[in-house]
Amino acid sequence: MFKQIFLGFIMCLMGAQLTASNNSTIKLPDPQKEGGMALMEALDNRKTQRSFSSKDLSNQTLSNLLWAAFGINRPESGKRTAPSAVDWQEIDIYVAAKSGTYFYNAEKNALEKILDQDIRNQTGTQGFVDDAPINLVFVADYSRMGSDMSDQARKYYSWCDTGYISQNVYLFCASEGLATVVRAMVDREKLRKTMQLKDNQKIVMAQTVGYPD
Repeated sequence: MFKQIFLGFIMCLMGAQLTASNNSTIKLPDPQKEGGMALMEALDNRKTQRSFSSKDLSNQTLSNLLWAAFGINRPESGKRTAPSAVDWQEIDIYVAAKSGTYFYNAEKNALEKILDQDIRNQTGTQGFVDDAPINLVFVADYSRMGSDMSDQARKYYSWCDTGYISQNVYLFCASEGLATVVRAMVDREKLRKTMQLKDNQKIVMAQTVGYPD
């Protein structure tokens, strides 16, 4: 027991990598909400990159990234860092990594494993999706949206809301010296089956994040 506690402590000190964990749930460290690049500088540096190193992201960087993307910035109301129509918060973020596929639980600031397998190569048609440490998959849950809405309207709103989130990712990556590209070229039906999503869950886009190669 003491050995396990000691090893866990050492891993925390080293900034344990997501790919090094076999846990079904990974509690992320609190996001760092101070510092970083000034907004105007981040906008000036924002760009799309398609060459990625295989170097892993630390759990701290993942926590900061996911919080910036769509984390809770007003705990008293549960509201988020990106807007969503009618505050539906219908977009969920999944993280495809070498060690498996995870659901980002913003309320708990944790990654909950849904698959043990590495499905990065299914998150896009470009070769670089295999090289990058993570691919974010944005999934809209139509059941959280207005029941009297058409699927066309749900699709419109969910794509808009995903755009806000992906831009947050772009700005975070610009601030932190990371590379990213948001992608619509995804075999959504194949990926939906692999991720075992429900009929009301619709894959919108994916976004690759990692260190530039």
